[in-house]
Amino acid sequence: MSEKEQVSTRPISGEIVRHGTGVRSNRAFPTSAYPHNLDPFVLFERFYIDPDQGFPMHPHRGFEIVSYMLDGGMVHEDSLGISNTATENDVMRITTGSGIRHSEFPADGEACSGLQLWVNLPRSQKDADPDYVDASAAELPTETRDGATVTTVVGSGSPVDLRTPMEYLDVTVDETWTWSLPDGWPGFLYGVAGSGTVDGYRFTEGDVVPVTTASALEVQSEATLRAVAVAGRPHEEPIDQRGPFVL
Repeated sequence: MSEKEQVSTRPISGEIVRHGTGVRSNRAFPTSAYPHNLDPFVLFERFYIDPDQGFPMHPHRGFEIVSYMLDGGMVHEDSLGISNTATENDVMRITTGSGIRHSEFPADGEACSGLQLWVNLPRSQKDADPDYVDASAAELPTETRDGATVTTVVGSGSPVDLRTPMEYLDVTVDETWTWSLPDGWPGFLYGVAGSGTVDGYRFTEGDVVPVTTASALEVQSEATLRAVAVAGRPHEEPIDQRGPFVL
């Protein structure tokens, strides 16, 4: 087995998931190809919602949700009495805690697409009060780093934080960019658009690279490459997902 295979940097294709509401997603994990969580992360997927589809009011408990919009707008309403429409590059964070109900529908009669991440809550915080926060694209810090333009969705400088220390970066790679992960934090790289390579392996839209032991990944763009890079401090507790609940 090569060193690259040992550090799990070979890209895996996402898996199409069709939700009971008619919404479809490209799920990065867990899937049949990668049937694992990535502590502290429960699941990650790119969702596509047609104008006549969406998620009616439904419950969640025991984790946090980060929804980051790519195209169109999505209307969020919840049992806290909050209503918000998020559009391109806006982010919403829900702490489901002891329990919350919410709905998600496309805005203005148009289809929408975005990314959704579920982050486990440690057992000591499963009964936390539910909470919600959002931020517009203009509020998220963006900077040019060596070889890339990086927007911090969650992490240093972002107004959005979670109960689990983590970073969530939206990265447009110009040529070559090195992602250095915080020590001991698992994570993943997910292809949003375009193509290139990760540690020499071909990487394209809808691919995911789970990272469990590597400390850095070298990402190279072809004509264009947009990806999200996500890492977090593990809880080192079992992740027990039961549908919309994480116990």
